[in-house]
Amino acid sequence: MISVRDLWKVYGPRAERIVGSPEADLPRRELEARHGNVVAMRDVSLDVAPGEVFVVMGLSGSGKSTLIRCVTRLIEPTSGTVTIGGVDVTGADDAALLEIRRHKVSMVFQHFGLLPHRTLLDNVAFGLELRGVDRRERRERAAQTLELVGLPGMGDYRPHQLSGGQQQRVGLARALATDPDIMLFDEPFSALDPLIRREMQDEIVRLRRELGKTMMFITHDLQEALRLGDRIAIMRDGRFVQVGTPAEVVLNPADEYVENFVRDVPRSHVIPVSAVMAPLADGASAGECDEATKVRDIVALVSRSALPVTVTRLGQPVGSIDRVGVLSVIAGEDA
Repeated sequence: MISVRDLWKVYGPRAERIVGSPEADLPRRELEARHGNVVAMRDVSLDVAPGEVFVVMGLSGSGKSTLIRCVTRLIEPTSGTVTIGGVDVTGADDAALLEIRRHKVSMVFQHFGLLPHRTLLDNVAFGLELRGVDRRERRERAAQTLELVGLPGMGDYRPHQLSGGQQQRVGLARALATDPDIMLFDEPFSALDPLIRREMQDEIVRLRRELGKTMMFITHDLQEALRLGDRIAIMRDGRFVQVGTPAEVVLNPADEYVENFVRDVPRSHVIPVSAVMAPLADGASAGECDEATKVRDIVALVSRSALPVTVTRLGQPVGSIDRVGVLSVIAGEDA
């Protein structure tokens, strides 16, 4: 759904001369002092599959927000290509780019950006209004979407009457109302308190499961990345340091930087049972779990019975896991 190749963003005069040059690897202050340039993103390539949640995480200034803004050319990349659904975004004219933003992609920002003089219904329906959808239809769809994100019957409220978490739900509903193929999230929950943030993460997990949307999610929170992402890209100084599944990143960090990031992550929180299951056991079992289930999520099940748990793939038994398998993962957390 999204394909990025050799993407660079360099700020400053004659930015193109810095792309791929030795100067691009100079320390930031030295490059700025010599040429007046800053490299925000360098030589980034990625592919996001249909229905995948691809998370980009890194510290402030790592380039992650620059990357997601370049995907829809809210920021113009210095060089490289971006395609969305087979359409070359970097080569699109204004009309084609507007079509992409209105029909293929929706974006949820950290700051809610709700229009204070509009009701929630009209805020959610704003993208449909820009498309020219008639008032009755867009308000009906807006009401349905508000219900989808857990705000039924609140269409006549104004943004100032809502909590921060409710306002972010409205922002999410506005992005969903246009039924985009792809949803982009730029640190949408970083301003929320921990409990509301957890609720909003639950919403993303639920909506992804129910709607199957392709998502690209930016965060600086490792736990959020591990919880939401099918794959995670760790970003540092404008480039990807490692790309992999949560289990791959935690168990096989690419370098010391990534290792420091994941050092305190419990292995049982990211390892799926399929990674440690044994051959299918004969006889009775204590229950079933899908192969993607995390080890920590079957601790209660194996603690209640000495029998193994059957592991399934698409509903068919493919293996089993017992107390020994679970404990071997948990014991490794302190290694």
